[in-house]
Amino acid sequence: MKIIVTGGAGFIGSAVVRQAVREGLEVVNLDALTYAACLDNVASVSNAPNYSFVKCDITDRAAVDAVFDEHAPDAVMHLAAESHVDRSIDGPGAFIETNVMGTYNLLEAARASWAAQGKPEGFRFHHISTDEVFGSLGETGQFTEDTPYDPRSPYSASKAASDHLVRAWHETYGLPVVLTNCSNNYGPFHFPEKLVPVVILNALHGRPIPIYGKGENVRDWLYVEDHADALLTVLRRGELGRSYNIGGENEARNIDLVQMICALLDRMQPRESGSYADLITYVTDRPGHDARYAIDPTRISTELGWRPSVTLEQGLEKTVRWYLDNEAWWRPLLERDGVGNRLGTKA
Repeated sequence: MKIIVTGGAGFIGSAVVRQAVREGLEVVNLDALTYAACLDNVASVSNAPNYSFVKCDITDRAAVDAVFDEHAPDAVMHLAAESHVDRSIDGPGAFIETNVMGTYNLLEAARASWAAQGKPEGFRFHHISTDEVFGSLGETGQFTEDTPYDPRSPYSASKAASDHLVRAWHETYGLPVVLTNCSNNYGPFHFPEKLVPVVILNALHGRPIPIYGKGENVRDWLYVEDHADALLTVLRRGELGRSYNIGGENEARNIDLVQMICALLDRMQPRESGSYADLITYVTDRPGHDARYAIDPTRISTELGWRPSVTLEQGLEKTVRWYLDNEAWWRPLLERDGVGNRLGTKA
């Protein structure tokens, strides 16, 4: 099987690329190499005979068409997206261009390629989305695949729009699609503007560890390599036109997550005095900060037999160890635009 993976130099996309290449799939990594991308993420497979890279911006329709014409894929895994909520607050236009118009370009290019190949039954367009399209939960309940959409940020609204486009292309044109909505990811190669790497790297530098509001916002945490395994499972065995919620079955308040990371650092690389938790600092909350996300993974578990392989404690220990061992990867990224600065305050 030959698959085009969009955003394959990003955090989740690179995990998919690494696993797919290891499993023997022919992978074409399509990435624009924007600020959050890093080809070092796929260095471990870059010389494999079943891997190739194409620099391409999905907002450039002609360039996207050219890639599909050249490679005639059997499947597409669409992960390319602007994904940082704080950046979407400050500059929503880029999120509309990439997440909405970029998805449109890919759908049209995939539809043309599928038709040119004689509309093979095995073709798949797998659209990877987020649980943030469902909005915010109260203290109880979970998101299911039937939860009404209720996006609250420019980022989640743009992803909700892209989900609707994918479903429309399936219903209107018959394009063979599957969709997935995931919970918060964490793990190796996570770009250092998201919560988990921010906590780790600020702690190691002795800087304040910022916690929005009171730290009581709850997320379901999914180890990125588990997510990659789930995505490839859905690609191969998911029912056409169907969506699958992917969660880590690991809910935690932000403040509890941060304290877990600090405790791991205290054990793995102790400070000269005190605990890393002493660096925790509460800051003004993000505008429109969703209170709680929680995934009901029953469908993917019962229909496809997939479950996460690690607990939050196990995954965080792997993640902290990886950052301690891979300073050569993360240090150059600290110089990229916006990293280390508080974003999302323009509202």
